[in-house]
Amino acid sequence: MGGVVGAGYVGLMHLLDRILGPGAHSGAVQIVILTCVGAVVALVVRFVGSPGDVELLVDNIHVLGGKEDLRELRSLLPVSLLCISAGGAMGPEAPLVQTTGSLGSWLARRGRASRSELRILTITGMAAGFTVLFGTPIGGAFFALEILHRRGMEYYEALVPALVGSLFGYGVHAILTGVGLRPIWEFPEAGSLSLVDFGWALLAGLGGAAIGVAFALGASWLRRGLSVVPTTLRPVLGGLALGLLALWSPFALTFGEQQIQELIDGNLAVKVLLVALVAKLIASVVTLCTGWRGGFIIPLFFCGAAAACAIHTVVPSTNQAALMAAFMAAACVAVTKTPVGSTLVVAGMAGLPLLPTTLLAAVTALLITNRFGLIHSQRDRTVPSSPPQTGAADAAA
Repeated sequence: MGGVVGAGYVGLMHLLDRILGPGAHSGAVQIVILTCVGAVVALVVRFVGSPGDVELLVDNIHVLGGKEDLRELRSLLPVSLLCISAGGAMGPEAPLVQTTGSLGSWLARRGRASRSELRILTITGMAAGFTVLFGTPIGGAFFALEILHRRGMEYYEALVPALVGSLFGYGVHAILTGVGLRPIWEFPEAGSLSLVDFGWALLAGLGGAAIGVAFALGASWLRRGLSVVPTTLRPVLGGLALGLLALWSPFALTFGEQQIQELIDGNLAVKVLLVALVAKLIASVVTLCTGWRGGFIIPLFFCGAAAACAIHTVVPSTNQAALMAAFMAAACVAVTKTPVGSTLVVAGMAGLPLLPTTLLAAVTALLITNRFGLIHSQRDRTVPSSPPQTGAADAAA
C-alpha cells in the first residue's frame, strides 16, 4: 500500500510541478501563483479540516499506538501537493509519511489489532513512505523508528517489520515507476578517507548543528510573530513572501532535491552559495510557519550541502563528497534526532561509502543539540506526555 500510494503521490507532484512550478513561469507570474495557492490552502483547511502534521502523528503513536482515522488525509493530500508543486520550500517526505503511517493504522484497526500491533503497523507504514521518497530501505526503516524519540531507537520490536515494509514499499514503487538503483545525486569521487577528513567531519557536525538550531529558532520566532495574524491569512502571506524571496535567490523555491545537484555541478561562487543557504533556510521557515505543508528533511540536506560547497570553494583541498555528506546528515539530525537513519539515507541517496565520517558528524550534531528540538512530541516510550485515551485499539487490547 505504501509503495502504491507513494508512486501515485510522487507522480501527481511531478505533474502539478509542470503546471505550477517555478521552472515554467517568470518571477512575477510565480508570485501570483504562490499567493493564489496560499488562498486555496486557506480555503481547504477552513472548509475541509486541518491536515495535521508529523508531530501529531508521533504523539499518537506514543499515546494511542497510531492514528484514529484517515479524515486528515482529505485536506493533507491536496494541500501538500499544491504547496510542494507550486514551489514551497518543504518537501513531500512529511505528507507522504503521514499518509502511509495513517494507512498502517487503518489496516491495524480493521484487523482489530492490539495497541502494540497498531504501533508496529503504523511505524511500518511510515518506513515504507520514507523509503519510497529516499530510495534507501535500511535508512528509511531506521529513520521511521528514530524520529519518534530524542535519543535512540526504543520501539525495537518494530525494526524487522519496518525493514519488511521498507523493502515492499521500495519494490512496489520501483515496479510501478521503473526507477532504477542509481543514486539520486551524483557526488564527486569520494576517494579514500584520511584523518583530516574526520577533523572536517567534526566541524561539519558543529556547522550542521548551527543550521538546525537556526531553523528551529527561526520557526519559533516566526510563529510567535504570526500569532497576531488571522489563521486564514497566513498561507496567503506565506505564498507572497516565498515569491519575494525567489526574486532574491531562485534557490529559495522548491524543497531542494534537484537543486543539490546544481550546487555540485554549478561551480558557484561562495557568495551565491551562502545566499542560497540563507534563502532556503528562511523560505523553509516561512513555509513551515504559514500553514503550507511539507517536510523539512530535504531542505535541511540542501542547506548542509550549500555550506559544504562554500567551504570546499574556500578550501579546495577538502574532500567535497565527505564534507557534503557530513554537513547534510548533521543539519538533519540537529532537528530530527535521527543519527543512524540520516547517515544511511544520505549515504544511500548519494551512493557514497562514507559512513564513518558521516556518522561522526551526525552524532556530533546530536550531542550538541541533545536538549534542543523542533518535534516536541519526541520522547521516551516510558514517559507519556498525556494520559492514554480510550479507543478501538484499547478495547481490542
